Amino acid sequence: MPSGTFPTRCTPWTVRDLLGHVCVVIDWLPAMLDTPSPPEAEISAVEYYRPDDRFSPQTNGKWIALAQDRAARPADGGAFAEDFAATWRRAYRLCRDQPGGRTVRTRHGDAMLLSEFVLTRVVEVAVHGLDLADALGREAWLTPAAGDAVAELLLGAEHAPAADKLGWSSSRFLLKATGRELLNEAEAAQVERLGIRWLALG
Repeated sequence: MPSGTFPTRCTPWTVRDLLGHVCVVIDWLPAMLDTPSPPEAEISAVEYYRPDDRFSPQTNGKWIALAQDRAARPADGGAFAEDFAATWRRAYRLCRDQPGGRTVRTRHGDAMLLSEFVLTRVVEVAVHGLDLADALGREAWLTPAAGDAVAELLLGAEHAPAADKLGWSSSRFLLKATGRELLNEAEAAQVERLGIRWLALG
């Protein structure tokens, strides 16, 4: 079975579909940056994950279709890898050239600081990178910068240092915090004892 057709825990996506989703959510940035900036930011990265119709079955169905459409474009795995690389490099280059305090409007209509929206993209890449590693039987990993950024988002800056006391790697913390790996009884007790409460991503 070609690796691109392997199932993932993000049903109904295959590995290829899930990478298509990651490409789609990164590729929103150029179009957002090509439109006028909202006068001010209205929500933070934490508020971006509020549970409203963006997580409804109808919206979810639309994201599934967009990902599958993107995944169907490249002819083979090599071309898809090149497409992904070109996608993130373009987004990185455009974001790097923006002034401080730049605001953007998301597809959901939210006005956000670009830096806050980019943080949500880090979450997408980090979480789904773990999903792809799982589907392909590879060891999960995160860069230290991504691990720190996601932990701070999930826990809040004042509580993020508590995560170090759990003794988990960044990737294991993210697996536990997103419910991809269940807490055992001892871990649940330790999380409770440390007063850790993490953000639910939708």
